[in-house]
Amino acid sequence: MNNSLSLRGRLTLVILLPLILIATIIGAWAYFDAQKTAAERFDRSLLSTTLAISRDTAVSGGDALSEETRDLLRDTSGGAVFYHVYAPDGVFVTGYATPPVPPEQVPVDATQTYYDAVYQGAPVRALRFAQSTSIDGLTGLFTFTVWQNTAVRDGFVRTRTGPVFLIIASMIGALAIIVWFGVGRGLAPLIDLEDAIARRSVTDLSPIKRRIPQEVTGIVGRFNDLVDELSRALEAKNAFISDAAHQLRNPIAGVLSLAESVSNAKSLDDAHARAADLQEAARDAGQLANNLLTLDRAQASPIPGTDTPFDPRDILLDISHRSAARAVEAGIALHTDLATAPVQLRGDPVMFEQAVLNIINNAIVHGGPKLSQVLLTSRIEDTMLVVIVSDDGKGIAEADFDRARSRFSQVGPSAGSGLGLPIAAAVVDSFNGEIELAREGHRFQVTLSFPVQREL
Repeated sequence: MNNSLSLRGRLTLVILLPLILIATIIGAWAYFDAQKTAAERFDRSLLSTTLAISRDTAVSGGDALSEETRDLLRDTSGGAVFYHVYAPDGVFVTGYATPPVPPEQVPVDATQTYYDAVYQGAPVRALRFAQSTSIDGLTGLFTFTVWQNTAVRDGFVRTRTGPVFLIIASMIGALAIIVWFGVGRGLAPLIDLEDAIARRSVTDLSPIKRRIPQEVTGIVGRFNDLVDELSRALEAKNAFISDAAHQLRNPIAGVLSLAESVSNAKSLDDAHARAADLQEAARDAGQLANNLLTLDRAQASPIPGTDTPFDPRDILLDISHRSAARAVEAGIALHTDLATAPVQLRGDPVMFEQAVLNIINNAIVHGGPKLSQVLLTSRIEDTMLVVIVSDDGKGIAEADFDRARSRFSQVGPSAGSGLGLPIAAAVVDSFNGEIELAREGHRFQVTLSFPVQREL
């Protein structure tokens, strides 16, 4: 048996996986939102610093910055800010000698441009700001570049998102523990149910009657139906074995007794006579064994490959030919009136043949001394194939119909096994058909009805 993930694990994954996906989406949103917020905040800080530098540069001619601006350069959010100013003609005015180079060419008419760059091996965020002003008699478009390290900004993002990730991970972990133990608790009735099933055995096939969850009511119901069917099958099998052993006991004892009498015969003629009796007894025992096997097969589930569509016309014709020869030997006339229209039955054709043969053999064997003719008829009525075997012998009284259907039952003194009608009834039942016994005047008849599958 291939093992797969436990039901507990499956339920845990089914519950947690969507939550983990949702948590991942929320975490990603929180991270990008923090990045956006940090970028906006630090970019505004860079712009404020740039405007302060441009104002002080214009006032002092680039010689000095006010105390407020120097404090802003030191204490602005994101850490220290560096700056660089050059005149319209490209002459350096003030600040650090070399500003970070933009990754792309900045348009000449761009008033302000934010960009990410690398300055002395460290990533920085920079703002290039162009403003028309006049310093020391030089008027034109001065360019101010301010930048700061992005480490603080990244730290701000981590500070904003770290607690969110921690809360999400804690909630998922706590929920995983709750779900794992909760599902285990919820599945406890299934464990009890498994224990109840494990207690069932060949000697205890009682249905499960304990309280069970609503979700498994159908499963337990099907299990109880299966157990009930198995119990009935075992009872029928045990009854069959018991009956078979009882019925075979006397024929086998007779065969053994005759075999001993043959071996103890005082003369050759006496031995020959008893050998003939032994042969007849062995033949009867063999016929009884064959009938027992046929009954068991008729009552059992269909053998794979035998439950197939077939046309019964050829089978009925063959039965009539074989039975006619036996009827002639018994001094009886066998008449047939068989339907010629094509029909199709679904089942075991061998068992169909056995059912009809058993009814005809019953008529010949048990018809009595006044039996003169047997009639085999078949016709199609709506969706049924009706096969009728009737005779003018002594038949069976209506009061004995139920007894005649029972296994090993004899309505009167007879050499038969009492299995003919039970075999036919079991076969008809396997075809989902019906069997009917009737007396019409001086005639006794057995009607076998088989559902037609479809026309050929």
